[in-house]
Amino acid sequence: MLDATHSASSATPAAGNGGTANAPPLVQVRDLKMYFPIYSGLLRRHTGNVKAVDGISFEIPAGETLGLVGESGCGKTTAGRAMLRLYEPTSGKVIINGHDVIALEPEALRRIRPTMQMVFQDPQASLNPRMTVAAIIGEPLLEHTKMNPAGRRERTYELLDQVGLNRNFANRYPHEFSGGQRQRIGIARALALNPRFIVCDEPIAALDVSIQAQVVNLLEMLQQRLGLTYLFISHDLSMVRHIANRVAVMYLGRIVELSDRESLYADPKHPYSQALLSAVPEPDPQTESRRQRIVLRGDVPSPANPPKGCAFSTRCSHVMAHCRVAAPALTEIAPGRQVACPLFTNNHTIAEPTAAH
Repeated sequence: MLDATHSASSATPAAGNGGTANAPPLVQVRDLKMYFPIYSGLLRRHTGNVKAVDGISFEIPAGETLGLVGESGCGKTTAGRAMLRLYEPTSGKVIINGHDVIALEPEALRRIRPTMQMVFQDPQASLNPRMTVAAIIGEPLLEHTKMNPAGRRERTYELLDQVGLNRNFANRYPHEFSGGQRQRIGIARALALNPRFIVCDEPIAALDVSIQAQVVNLLEMLQQRLGLTYLFISHDLSMVRHIANRVAVMYLGRIVELSDRESLYADPKHPYSQALLSAVPEPDPQTESRRQRIVLRGDVPSPANPPKGCAFSTRCSHVMAHCRVAAPALTEIAPGRQVACPLFTNNHTIAEPTAAH
């Protein structure tokens, strides 16, 4: 097991070797939208939509990790599920390994399922309590391969070895394990079909703090060994800084900032990103005491009735009149760095803010 202080920067060079310099990104998301209809009245008329994901775009090169962060309810998990078509997206494109996942017919989608998998947030809820570990890990092999029982058993043992679990655990049931062990079982199941892309949906949120670093280090180790590509969804900004190569910040269904890890944490640009990072605890008490926290006023607007224009305008201390008119586009302000905020002009300077909202 890797040391808990192992930094993502040491994992990045090896992880980044997953593809050639001229190869297209393994994952390309274009204007992805996921709306949930609202019905009301006795006749169940369609009266509106919950805009959980409202037009997001990003890319993930092979072998890298993109962190997706934001407050609870901002659409992070919905975005990950829509990308894998666990939800049927409203519109957009999700190209994974050259295939537009959204456009595929059911049989074609089933054929490429092995290349894209998911690690769920709650390891207890995501494992069938009536199945043994061997049956849980072996189920994808039974469904998608022609392995005989002996081959599936041997592959199950290999996967248990990869995630650091004893082979003797194969005949036990999920309730016999700790939370961290159950999450390792979930990771082993996700690895069963040798995927290239894995959505990690807050994989450490339900775990004890003492176990979180072990699971993240396991994910890093597997990425280095197997050349995996991750979308790492989390609200834990400290852990995202540890594992991610780049970070996308979401607010009310939209990406408001997309940047490499070091630039974002050193100098966040979007007012929402600044507020999020100001809330991350500092280990040094002196630094913590000197730091100025940004406290956001008001509540997050409803995705069923988002504000006109910039979704963050109702809580932003820099809000201007045109912020409430049109939603700002995600604009590149430096190589590899994008921000959706009208505070940035063409020469990438910040305009004078108005009085606090």
